[in-house]
Parts: sequence; structure tokens; C-alpha cells
Amino acid sequence: MTEILLTQNPLTALGGRTPRVDTVGHLTLTEIPDLALASVTARQGQEAACQHHLIALLDAVPAPGRATERADEAGFWIGPEAWMIAAPLARDADLAASLKQRFGESASITEQTDGWVVFDLQGEGMVAAMELLCPVDLRRMDPGGVQRTTLDHLGCFVWWRGQEAGLRILGPRSAAGSLHHALLTAMGAI
Repeated sequence: MTEILLTQNPLTALGGRTPRVDTVGHLTLTEIPDLALASVTARQGQEAACQHHLIALLDAVPAPGRATERADEAGFWIGPEAWMIAAPLARDADLAASLKQRFGESASITEQTDGWVVFDLQGEGMVAAMELLCPVDLRRMDPGGVQRTTLDHLGCFVWWRGQEAGLRILGPRSAAGSLHHALLTAMGAI
């Protein structure tokens, strides 16, 4: 018989029991393991109904290249009639199931939490550090702007949350160590 060991604190994407926080100069990189993620894609012929549910959830339908934050929920556009939704993991550990109930037949919902690693980058020099890694022009991006790009060699989302909140970076969880290393290297290079 196989025993399953459940822990109070599962490992983060970087393999720790607690989120990794690194400070280099004026920059701080924080691993964010406490977000539940799910993708929402409107089904054919159900676009209006899906958008109605998005408005009820986020107060808006995130436009291409944009994110919307409302209370604890956030969402951003990931493609035509498709969005990524984020919520606190402690409150909604099965976000996909919750969204399936909310959206019903209007959308296809897929669990994304364990597919992504999330980092927040804050501090003076964060734009210069990111310019070393990806072609996103953060100097021209307004707060709430999101762009899919290659960061180092990985497909990532870069979300400019504003000077105070900083950047949120979502990358493939399977390459969390590589992404973390690339970010730390860029932080140390400025």
C-alpha cells in the first residue's frame, strides 16, 4: 500500500518550504507561491456570456495587453477570448473548479497553478534589469500592461504593475531555477 505524505507547507517552485526572497542592491526579487491560477477561454457563441462573468468577477474584461485587478482577484488577456485569472491560493485552492461553477458552459477553464512560477521584482533599477533579459519596452508601458515575451530563453508573461508594486513575472514552473538565475544575474549586472 502506498502512503501519501501531505504537508502543511508544500515546496515552492524553487524547492523551499518558504518563498525565496533575494535582494541585490536596491532590487528585491520575491517568489510568490500563494497564487492560484486558471485560464478562461470563451466557448464559441458564448463570448458575451463569458465576458459578463468576467465583468462580475473583475469589474472589467481585460483588453489585449492589459491586466485588471479587483480586491484579491486579477486577470489578464492571454489571447483572443482568453484570460489568465489569479486569486489567493489560501482562499481558493481549487480556483479552476470555482470558476467552472461561475462561468458554467460559457467558458472552458483549465487549472494553471502548478504550471507557472511567479516572481515579483521591485526597486530602483528593475526596468534596467529587465532590459537585459527581454525586449519589452517597460518605459512606455502603463501600469496594468502585460506582455508575453521571451525572458532569457523562456516564454513568460511580464506584468507592469506600476513603480510602487513593481513587476510580476510568470514563467514556466519547470524552469523556475533557470528563470530565477537569469533574473538574479540581471539584477547584479546593473
